[in-house]
Amino acid sequence: MSTWKYLLLAGAAAIAPATALAAPTEAPLAEVVAAEDAPTEFSSEAAMADAKAKMQKEIDQVIALIEKIYGTDKLPPVAPAQLALAQQTTAALVPPGSLEKMIDNLYGKLFKGILGEMGGMSDLMLSIKTGVESEKIAALDEASKTAAADLLDPYRQQREDQVMKVVKPLISEALRDMEAPMRSGMAQAYARKFTAAQLTDMNGFFATPAGQAYTSEWMALQADPQVMLAMIKAVPPLVTKFMDRAPAIEKDMKELPKEKQLSDLSEAELTRLAKLMKVDVKVLKEQRDMWTGDAVHTTAVDAATDEPAYDTSADAAVEAAAAAADAAAASIDPAFDRSNWSAADRKRVEDAEAAFEAASVSAIDAEETAVANARKRLPPSAE
Repeated sequence: MSTWKYLLLAGAAAIAPATALAAPTEAPLAEVVAAEDAPTEFSSEAAMADAKAKMQKEIDQVIALIEKIYGTDKLPPVAPAQLALAQQTTAALVPPGSLEKMIDNLYGKLFKGILGEMGGMSDLMLSIKTGVESEKIAALDEASKTAAADLLDPYRQQREDQVMKVVKPLISEALRDMEAPMRSGMAQAYARKFTAAQLTDMNGFFATPAGQAYTSEWMALQADPQVMLAMIKAVPPLVTKFMDRAPAIEKDMKELPKEKQLSDLSEAELTRLAKLMKVDVKVLKEQRDMWTGDAVHTTAVDAATDEPAYDTSADAAVEAAAAAADAAAASIDPAFDRSNWSAADRKRVEDAEAAFEAASVSAIDAEETAVANARKRLPPSAE
């Protein structure tokens, strides 16, 4: 892939971090870039149109999912006067050029670093291109590394300058396009979150010299290297907390009741489940017997061979699956834990279940008897 395409991907990632977090199933932009590197028949306008349509479809799916999760499509409309105040607030908070100013904090080092990686300035790329061990390259002084990179690509600097000349205006244009919808979304959120009096106070402050200084810098400061570095440094302590508390978390999870399998259900429960799912109870029994049959067969093989029926290297995967099951069980309402019920409530439920099970078994027995009697009355040819 050519250098400018790496920059295109980097720029897209820089201006749309939220889209990256949404994690569509595939990366349409990457497909477009890949298509450009592919043979000509895959670089047609039709291929580009297909890639764009696929990207839009995936974005629409993400939008629908977000609307479903947060119910944003069901929110009542905002009063026009309240929205007007919020629009004034967000216009101050996101003035024209503010997104570009934020990304400018990343332009220099981010793009220069990527260009260095792709253009041959990094120790890794020099090692790949020359076959010289990276440790030996690391021991060289910067002047030697630069001279070696220039020897491999005499026009490297001009190429980097041209990439910056092409990519930066493209990203600046994209950022300007994003500002209007960003202000619109923020205005809706601010109008719901803050009262008219609070918005009026904010707008008054933003009209002062101090407020104007704040609004012109607050967004750019989110991408300040010191802020980013502080956030990265905060990650290890956070992870360490989870690591230190892992035994306690695991213990708490294991104390929760496991979910039931078909083999754990009584005949009455299977009958009830079949009715709920609107299937014949035989379907559930066959599924149950298939799994229990496999378990019996596996046990027999183990006993006969005195060897495990599976590679013990799978233990880690089994443990991981068990941990996932424990985590899922953690979401069960504790009110369903019968140990939390009163003795009277538990007895009433158990008596009702016993009566239901007895009635279900009786119904099944009666049905089987009726079928057997009916068959006895049928002529041999009808059976």
